[in-house]
Amino acid sequence: MSEQIFERIKQRLHKLYPLEQAKDTYQELNRLIQICGIETQKNNEQWTQQDVVLISYGDSLLNSDTSDAPLKVLQQFLNTQVKDVINTLHILPFFPYSSDDGFSVIDYVKVDPDLGDWSDVAAISQGYRLMVDLVINHISRESLWFTDYKADVAPFNQFFIEMPRDADVSQVVRPRNSPLLVPAYTHRGRKYVWATFSADQIDLNFENPAVLIKMIEVLLFYIKQKTHILRLDAIAFLWKKLGTDCIHLPQTHEVVKLIRDVFELVSPSALVLTETNVPHTENLSYFGEGDEAHMVYQFSLAPLVLHALYRANGSYLTRWAQQLSPPPSGCTFLNFTASHDGIGLRPVEGILPEHEIQELINGMHRQGGYVSMRSRPDGSESPYEINIALFSAFREIAGSLDPDQWQVERFICSQMIMLTLQGIPALYIHSLLATVNDQTGVERTGRTRSINRRKWEMSQLQPLLDAENSPNARVLKRLISVLKKRKKHKAFHPDSAQKVLDVGADFFVVWRGLGELDFPLLAVFNLTNQVKTLEYPFEQANEIHQDWVDLLEKKVHPLNQQPLSLQPYQVLWLMPAQVNNINPLWAMQTA
Repeated sequence: MSEQIFERIKQRLHKLYPLEQAKDTYQELNRLIQICGIETQKNNEQWTQQDVVLISYGDSLLNSDTSDAPLKVLQQFLNTQVKDVINTLHILPFFPYSSDDGFSVIDYVKVDPDLGDWSDVAAISQGYRLMVDLVINHISRESLWFTDYKADVAPFNQFFIEMPRDADVSQVVRPRNSPLLVPAYTHRGRKYVWATFSADQIDLNFENPAVLIKMIEVLLFYIKQKTHILRLDAIAFLWKKLGTDCIHLPQTHEVVKLIRDVFELVSPSALVLTETNVPHTENLSYFGEGDEAHMVYQFSLAPLVLHALYRANGSYLTRWAQQLSPPPSGCTFLNFTASHDGIGLRPVEGILPEHEIQELINGMHRQGGYVSMRSRPDGSESPYEINIALFSAFREIAGSLDPDQWQVERFICSQMIMLTLQGIPALYIHSLLATVNDQTGVERTGRTRSINRRKWEMSQLQPLLDAENSPNARVLKRLISVLKKRKKHKAFHPDSAQKVLDVGADFFVVWRGLGELDFPLLAVFNLTNQVKTLEYPFEQANEIHQDWVDLLEKKVHPLNQQPLSLQPYQVLWLMPAQVNNINPLWAMQTA
């Protein structure tokens, strides 16, 4: 088997580089893999319904009352609050950095001393699977690599992309509105180098195979630190070629496939996740033919869920979800509604009409949010993402004059849609904690993304979690309760079948596991702030069984006798009340 994988790697390198370079690169790559060690043992199951990811910065939680490093504080929170329901932790870049809250990496193999050290990361990995970022597209201007580039020191003097100042880069797809080419003062004079994201984040030149080898070395180091999921940050922009849009180029896909091949050799149970905040169809291309990323972010989900609950109209969410093809075998989605970044708007291009996108932007402005822009090839700008804390985004709905009493219920409904859909769910720590907009953070940093990157002092947070009726305590308690129930039901397995029903704009309705499980699940969501009755004659449900029980409240619903009545933002997870003389609630409790 390993011989076949090595042969695939060889072929991929021949697609990326001239013949002699490809041969030399293969020999060096083979040497690195042999040093790391080939692993043949693989888990029988890649994932189960018990897999839930928590996304957090290393310093999202602080404790100034102790000498504990932030990574220790984070581990303490995990162990005391969510150990029973979270099994994977995505620690956002925890390396020394110069900007962008970690995504401008100075040193890929050191832990930022302000966060802790590798022993703290190792301690976390004892109880949780680790997701680690490989910030593969660019590196900090303050890194030694770029310092050596400026000093004309080999091999780093060939690690970056130089362009004439007046190079025509108008075709290049941009995620920002900053200049693409930025000056660098070197021993060879002033040069202009490629910088997709900011003047401090200088893109690496993967046309040079030495850059690929360096990144594989970093990847193998992360594997040695027990990385379970490798997140390829900003991967879509990896390969550049003037005269093209420089996004999703064939060479980029080939590099992702090569990384997966390396994983299959050295850590066959580890997973590759691509981060591509782009229109939906482009995002799905990173599955390849089941030979590329194991997981892709479900980027369209976040703005569509927000839109459905803000506008009390699930028609666009339903239509998109109905057309969603299941991922290839051995692949799945990472579902999320919030992260350290904003709520991307490119993923709903062609899904939401422009006037609906604009109405959503206007509504989020009213909730205290911002919108980030990107440059288009014609020189104009268009909305790229909404910057807002998700809990604040649900403060009110379209057309309302004031916030209402349904913020918590509306927010919980949003999270349960994400927890229901096919894939692995990922919760941002500030969603788990119902954190509101951090306007002070925006004022302090001057960056709108800081609105959703609060650093909680435990002396401030803990009293809120201990106060029974605080939004923070209510949300955390509800989500933990839901996650405990979810992990016991096979219908939520990432590979379990999914079917979305259209029963009108007021509702979102999903089957999970229909036709393949003893206990399939029917999820019904009221997307409005009104009591709603669902008249839909659930023929398929009645064919399976007449009485259904709600997993969440253990209430029986005879679907063949009366319509369903749902309170504002209520969610029902319905299962057959009895199959083969087995009660599903009892079966789950004893599983």
